[in-house]
Amino acid sequence: MNYSICVSGAAAGNTVDKSRILAERLGVAIAKSGHILTSGATVGLPFYAARAAHKAGGMSIGFSPASSLREHANKYRLPIGMFDYINFTGLDYVGRDVYLVQSSDAIITVGGRFGSLHEFTTAIESNMPCGVLTGSGGAADIIPELMDKLGQNHKHMVIFDDDPERLVKRIIDMLNEHNKGIDTASLINQWFLEDPPKRSG
Repeated sequence: MNYSICVSGAAAGNTVDKSRILAERLGVAIAKSGHILTSGATVGLPFYAARAAHKAGGMSIGFSPASSLREHANKYRLPIGMFDYINFTGLDYVGRDVYLVQSSDAIITVGGRFGSLHEFTTAIESNMPCGVLTGSGGAADIIPELMDKLGQNHKHMVIFDDDPERLVKRIIDMLNEHNKGIDTASLINQWFLEDPPKRSG
């Protein structure tokens, strides 16, 4: 199966300079594993991850807060060019975050500020596999302490690792385990791909 793995990280701030290479390594690892990178179609760490995935021959899908390409470029001043497809959500940043997470199979946090923390909490409340790249600064280095203080209910869905390639592999392994019961071969031949039934009247 081709999973959609969201890379969530700071658009600006000191973690962008500190963790740029780590974000790029995440993007390359996702691309080389044959899966799809999703992001907020934004600048900073998600940009570096998306661009690296694109350069490595992977697929990158951006979820924009804007409602059109013109608004994406002129109002939000966000990048284009490294995405195979941009979903113009028209939901501004907060709504875009939720839509992005719900459209992905897993999320990986690298660095990050409040927006990344919002995406992480949305994912964890949705019982979604979450990777946290420890040592990348910002939200990623605060999340372990927050989880210790705020409860352990979803801890089994969170993977902490300081190595980008290993973290991507562990997330894919978790997704494979989570989807183990799905028979993709038989789904290809399900009724919805056959001729629709004739209606009477």
